[in-house]
Amino acid sequence: MLETSARLLRLLSLLQSRRDWTGPELAGRLDVTARTVRRDVERLRALGYPVHATPGTAGGYRLGAGAALPPLLLDDEEAVAVALCLRTGAVGGVEGIEETSARALTKLEQVLPSRLRHRVQAMQAVTVRPAPAAMTVSQEVLTVIGAACRDREQLRFDYLDHRGAGSRRTVEPYRLVHHGRRWYLLAFDTDRDDWRTFRVDRIEPKPPTGPRFAPRELPDDAASYVAAGVTSRAYRYQARVVLHAPLDTIAALAWSGFGRLAALGPDTCELTTGFETLDAVAMFIGMTGAEFEVKEPPELVAQLAAVSGRLARAAHRGGAEGGAQVAPGDLGQP
Repeated sequence: MLETSARLLRLLSLLQSRRDWTGPELAGRLDVTARTVRRDVERLRALGYPVHATPGTAGGYRLGAGAALPPLLLDDEEAVAVALCLRTGAVGGVEGIEETSARALTKLEQVLPSRLRHRVQAMQAVTVRPAPAAMTVSQEVLTVIGAACRDREQLRFDYLDHRGAGSRRTVEPYRLVHHGRRWYLLAFDTDRDDWRTFRVDRIEPKPPTGPRFAPRELPDDAASYVAAGVTSRAYRYQARVVLHAPLDTIAALAWSGFGRLAALGPDTCELTTGFETLDAVAMFIGMTGAEFEVKEPPELVAQLAAVSGRLARAAHRGGAEGGAQVAPGDLGQP
């Protein structure tokens, strides 16, 4: 009986490790006959594992999805990875996911061998999690959108843009992207005949989903396209400047959450960013600490002069009150 149980666990592990197996392959791995494999497959089915079989010489076995979740068989590294992800990955902006993750982690830790439990607890003791995302989305909304993406069905929803204006959208949904601790939907807007990026926390789906659509060619890598949209296109002001510094030097400040960088040469790069005010654009570019030239928008040049004047006056007043004197011209202007 012990040999049969151990063989069943080995068979289950093999079925979980690859999509399709032939009968002879499984028999060879388990060092048994094809008839024994068939009997063991029936035993797994009786335990609730939906093992599908295809007859014939080209047939084989596949572990499918069932009506209920059967026990999973994880090796040591897989078990530790799942536990750590449950502990540290529950701040992705999904409503209620922390409580659900905690319940799943409790169940997993109860059955972890002590050697693995100690590894997980050691990582938990020294790992600091970031604060939960300010804007969360419901699992139900993510599920509806994800199913529409998978099934290539049009999606209708009410949407609030960043200015609070509402609209009804009909889109062809393609990808869900997690960027900057928020969830975004990359979709083709049929009314506007163009690609759009939507924040999922501002989407209210209107069931049912629409007809199926023929897939279009994506305009870019989905993650890159969404990053470009949320760092510039979604804001009132989009700026493009040439920075006289190596890309690697600037990348530490202008990360993907606030801008996109492109190398122009060994000592120059181009920054594309977006903010709701020109003051915010000016201050963000100034934080890079590099000399730069404005390519667009033209009104940013005047705003830089105004910001420079305010900074110069503040430095002059501070120097006059007891510090070193700083003339407005000493600060320079970009």
